[in-house]
Amino acid sequence: MNFRNALIWITGASSGIGEACAYDFSRRGARCILSARREDRLHEVREHCARPDEHLVVPIDLAEPESIDAAAATVRLEGVVDLMLHNAGISQRSLARETEDAVVRRLMEVNFFGTVRLNQAILPGMLARQSGHIAVVTSLVGKFGTPLRSGYAASKHALHGYFDSLRAEVFDDGIRITLVCPGFIRTQVSNNALTADGSAQGKMDPAQAEGMPPGDCARAIADAVVAAKDEVYVGGREVAGVYLKRLSPTLFNRLIRSVSVTR
Repeated sequence: MNFRNALIWITGASSGIGEACAYDFSRRGARCILSARREDRLHEVREHCARPDEHLVVPIDLAEPESIDAAAATVRLEGVVDLMLHNAGISQRSLARETEDAVVRRLMEVNFFGTVRLNQAILPGMLARQSGHIAVVTSLVGKFGTPLRSGYAASKHALHGYFDSLRAEVFDDGIRITLVCPGFIRTQVSNNALTADGSAQGKMDPAQAEGMPPGDCARAIADAVVAAKDEVYVGGREVAGVYLKRLSPTLFNRLIRSVSVTR
């Protein structure tokens, strides 16, 4: 994929990985559509992009189907999206036995159902044109579960199942799908993570604070899209968990019970 003059829609663009991708993609010549719930913050991000006047702010709330449909209708007026970067989502920090049902439902609604509804809205344009790229920011926890993230891991595993299936269905239509699995990236995701009663954790996990800078993650995402990779793992030593789980699941399961997943 060539980023120059491409129309790229980024969800979760108000901070973290999405914000960093907006800066990286715009520097590569793309025209970006920036979406998240915080419209004021999206305008700030746009002003820091290369050629800010070329980019469009479209607020969206993935927990609200009407918001998704309205955003998709606005974007359709701009043309067919060349790259859809599904990045918006929320995390979790709570034991499964203590987590309220409403919290698990919200995790699934935002991370999975909202993403799928939005993807269904942009897919027809790509199919009609017989080209396009869909990149989905999941998590290493989409490859293996860890303590304190049961609902979050479930939502990310669901994304892998859905988009792995979709990849096989649309390959002959010229559409490529890249699953991006970040580990610890230095963002506010742990601050905003839901606790057992649905309130935000309100503090940064030490491992998150020491994680990869979001700009480095954004470059890795862009490179993976250019290379049309099916899946990419981004992070530090935590990436080894993917391979350990694959090669020795028994050893992995023993280690994950005792390792601190927040420090």
